[in-house]
Amino acid sequence: MRRKIVLSAAAIVAVIGIGVGLWAFQPWKAFTSSELRETSPLTAAQPADKQEEAAGPRLLASGRFVSQEHETSGKALVIERPDGSRVLRLEGLASSDGPDVHVWLTDAAAGLDEWGAYDDGRYVALGKLKATHGSHNYAIPADADIDGLRSVVLWCDRFNVAFGSAALDL
Repeated sequence: MRRKIVLSAAAIVAVIGIGVGLWAFQPWKAFTSSELRETSPLTAAQPADKQEEAAGPRLLASGRFVSQEHETSGKALVIERPDGSRVLRLEGLASSDGPDVHVWLTDAAAGLDEWGAYDDGRYVALGKLKATHGSHNYAIPADADIDGLRSVVLWCDRFNVAFGSAALDL
């Protein structure tokens, strides 16, 4: 009887442990990917007259992704639109899926080997990663001070690690 109780308790603990493990690690994401192709803000609409031609989007900074905890490639662009709004564009991105991946602008250098280093300093969170592959845009908040932010990082909040990062060259 006692053995039956111990085995039942162990089975319950195992089921709970497996459930928590599946929730935390989401291992199926190692085999999933998604793709999104949004129009580039650098593709300016045709101006109504010649006076508007001079005012187009301009590239403020760019850099190439380097892999960190996951194989990551592509390019990051910081673009200012004619209205003054700013956008981070990820072009030709190829990375891995993860349980809680976000896009950040940060003051940390790209390519750091230390786990958790990117959230030690100043950063601007731009939202969840929209897709693991393709080209997509992330609005930079109007009140965000991006001076001194040196890189873009694909950051997994759940495990406090960088999937990849790109140094921004001004």
